[in-house]
Amino acid sequence: MALTRLEKAQVWLSKAVMGVFYMLFRLLSPRKAEESGRKKKLPAVTNPLLAVSATQLARKIRRKEVSSVEVVRAYIDRIQEVNPFLNAVTKDRFDAALQEATQVDKLIEEETGGEEVLEDRLPLLGVPLSVKESFALQGMPFTVGLVSRRGVVATVDAPPVAQLKRAGAIPMGVTNTSELCMWWESNNYLHGITNNPYDFERTPGGSSGGEGSILGGAGAVIGIGSDIGGSIRMPSFFNGIFGHKTTPGVVSIENQHPTFSGRQEEYCSSGPMCRYAEDLLPMLRIMAGPNAHMLSLDTKVDLKKLRFFTIPHDGGSAATYPVSKELLRIQRKVVERLEADLGVNVQEVRFPELRYGFQIWDAYMGLPDKEGKPPKPFVELMGEPGQPAWPFWELLKWLMGKSEHTMAAIGLALMEMTRGIKPSAFLMQQKEKLQKELDELLGTDGVFLYPSHPRVAPRHHHPLLRPSDCAYTAIINVLGLPVTQCPLGLGEEGLPLGVQVGAGKLQDRLTLEVALYLEKTFGGWRDPGAN
Repeated sequence: MALTRLEKAQVWLSKAVMGVFYMLFRLLSPRKAEESGRKKKLPAVTNPLLAVSATQLARKIRRKEVSSVEVVRAYIDRIQEVNPFLNAVTKDRFDAALQEATQVDKLIEEETGGEEVLEDRLPLLGVPLSVKESFALQGMPFTVGLVSRRGVVATVDAPPVAQLKRAGAIPMGVTNTSELCMWWESNNYLHGITNNPYDFERTPGGSSGGEGSILGGAGAVIGIGSDIGGSIRMPSFFNGIFGHKTTPGVVSIENQHPTFSGRQEEYCSSGPMCRYAEDLLPMLRIMAGPNAHMLSLDTKVDLKKLRFFTIPHDGGSAATYPVSKELLRIQRKVVERLEADLGVNVQEVRFPELRYGFQIWDAYMGLPDKEGKPPKPFVELMGEPGQPAWPFWELLKWLMGKSEHTMAAIGLALMEMTRGIKPSAFLMQQKEKLQKELDELLGTDGVFLYPSHPRVAPRHHHPLLRPSDCAYTAIINVLGLPVTQCPLGLGEEGLPLGVQVGAGKLQDRLTLEVALYLEKTFGGWRDPGAN
């Protein structure tokens, strides 16, 4: 059994619609955003405080080797230096951050219990933090790039944000997203388009693209993202940083916008994004709060005792571009280093079901909840707080330069109209088969490698031409597995390379340990401004 002709037609139609939209976009849209960034390079990092992990910064602050005010000022200076190139931070809170840093330094001076007490109670004390704008951060914009939400301000903190603040982290501001967080390029008509720090003509990804960009550009050391189809991992890959999609249900996804409906809560995860691998585990422990025990993060991991697998590609899907040769090569190099350094055997495995990765994800995103209520239509989200948007009318308005919605959002609304009323029985079977095979293969000690994307960071707006390439990340969301995107140096065009490292459910600590190894072996994050 395979996809029916109707289902194949739906895939073709979706790709054709977005392809047409891309051509219209190139013909009719202004190109100032791209032209302004040509032949420019991000300034190199010069302040040594910007080249230290959050874990080490917190230690230095506790030991009074550096003040929190000095660290916060260093990051304010860096954001002011790079944000005109990147357009990643949409609203800062620098004055409040400096006041909080001053309070931190005073607290440390008055602390009588010693460094250990501070480390246990406030492990990120005085460390700057960036926050994806789709997370509620009290007193800050909460718009997700929707023009009709201009002026909306968060009145509370989302639980993971609150946990990080309680651990002593100091939010510096909020970062850009795609419109309504449902596209893998961070562009909207409220805040504009965000650029990749390694090449301003390229996308930083989405929807956590502002986070990826400011982290990759050394304007932040740690950040927080959300991921329902790759929104942590694609920006982390494109911007050369680490990003972890947690096992669903561990880190709270409350007080985010858009809210989740249907069965989407089962596929979305909040997680850490950072430049240094050693920050992943402490951040995850803090963000998980009362659920941290589910992940057994204190259990030591011996990489030599793990079973490793590599999946080189999706088997040749009609919906995605083939994986580039340089990404296939770097994944093979990871395999070679694992075998040489750890003495393990990395087994190559293939799953034909992955060929339908995008279709499976799309079908599951449309499933109703346990009470039979379907997900809230994208057109209703676009129309908030009024009536649902009319996609064809918005397209006509866009052609005349009058729409408040991006071409990507309009295209998604039109694609949603092609989705069948009932999910394909074939796709459901493929997902269940893949789930069973992977769960049995991985167990509690298995780790797999899988490309983060078929290509390195594409040029601005090119995702319109290849919307289904997110399948490499999206399929893992519906499988409910933890996965870490790890940077692997720079490729032929000076753009970040990387790989996803996945494991069985609740085995997040395995992928985080592999991330530490890969950082040590391949060098981790690279300064985009360095020669």
